[in-house]
Amino acid sequence: MKYLPIDNRLFIENRKKIAAKLKPNSIAVLNSNDIIPTSADGVRSFIQNTDIFYLSGIDQEESILVIFPDAGEEKHKEILFVKETNEKIIIWEGRKYSKEEATAVSGIKTVYWTGEFETIFRPLVLEAERIYLNTNEHLRADVTVETRDDRFLKQCKRLYPIHKYKRLAPMMHDLRAVKSHIEIELIKQACRITENTFRRLLAFIRPGVWEFEIEAEIYHEFLANRSRGPAYTSIIASGPNTCILHYIQNNRQCEDGDLLLMDFGAEYANYASDVTRTVPVNGKFTERQKQVYQSVLRVQKEAIHMPKPGNTLEEYHKEVGHIMENELIGLGLLDSEKVKNQNQDSPLYKEYFMHGASHHLGLDVHDLGNKYRKFEEGMVFTCEPGIYIKEESIGIRLENDILLSKDGPVDLTGNIAIETEEIEDLMNA
Repeated sequence: MKYLPIDNRLFIENRKKIAAKLKPNSIAVLNSNDIIPTSADGVRSFIQNTDIFYLSGIDQEESILVIFPDAGEEKHKEILFVKETNEKIIIWEGRKYSKEEATAVSGIKTVYWTGEFETIFRPLVLEAERIYLNTNEHLRADVTVETRDDRFLKQCKRLYPIHKYKRLAPMMHDLRAVKSHIEIELIKQACRITENTFRRLLAFIRPGVWEFEIEAEIYHEFLANRSRGPAYTSIIASGPNTCILHYIQNNRQCEDGDLLLMDFGAEYANYASDVTRTVPVNGKFTERQKQVYQSVLRVQKEAIHMPKPGNTLEEYHKEVGHIMENELIGLGLLDSEKVKNQNQDSPLYKEYFMHGASHHLGLDVHDLGNKYRKFEEGMVFTCEPGIYIKEESIGIRLENDILLSKDGPVDLTGNIAIETEEIEDLMNA
């Protein structure tokens, strides 16, 4: 792995938490992600399933985690299965985890080879009354591609049809929403890499540069700092592209007078950062660009301090929307009388600020968490207001990552330049 070793107490404690949530005499099984094929004999780089990583720290394909708190034998309360290395694999791909290395990473003492799974699992599952299986229940997930967890679910139900089956996902959503100290430190490191990258970009951006050249600079800085790469596909949008919310083609040449919206974030040890900054390509905002920018910045500054225990994401979105209404009226984009009489289920600000103001952040950039759950200490959110005026080719979004602590919201990305004067100074240094 590119990242430095992680204290395995993180994974040991996470397994204790999930084990405590299982019903008596239950066995839970989680599978790693597949290596995804492209075409011919091509494959994409492996990215681990974040649930099995959260519980084991194992960052390798063909891995299986079994948790059985009520197992008859002590050694089978936690079991890890990892892919066995042979001479051919070593020659072509390099070494995989040894059993000792897998134990060191995960804290799990009982490690078998994945090829032994069926032999070990059958007598264990026959001891159990319930089987907890993992599925991707993220509300925005595309589940058309069958995963190893999906295939295992079908196999399990075929072989053990009269066991009681339970969903593991609701428990994972509950646990992963609140970050431990170790997790917060990993997210902070991802944010620091992103901060360094933004400073690099400000010295690079100029009229005539291509969006993909800026993306290349991002990759360079990320990889040089032990990141696998972007936590999500980077949005590098110039001119009219700033008004396309999920623009990822990144193939336009930046022109003098354009704004450049960059939504990017480093991954570190599978943890995500998520930052957006909007800058003038030529290093100097026009008066109108600055006017709109300052409106977005005022909304963000107020919104960053709003999350507090007891609030919810749904309520937060609405509160930020009300602040945005006043700014849009001030910019001459909305009429105050029409806003007073608007349909509250379809607020007028949505014409210019059409996305949510925040989402959970962690192992996934849109991390697990229920939007109706009350905010708690240890949750990490984005704060990302934006204004998009298509007819003016002005799209401005500003996004920071916020930790909810016992002392209130903490901006994990507060060192990343955001004031117009600071951005202009750095670009013209």
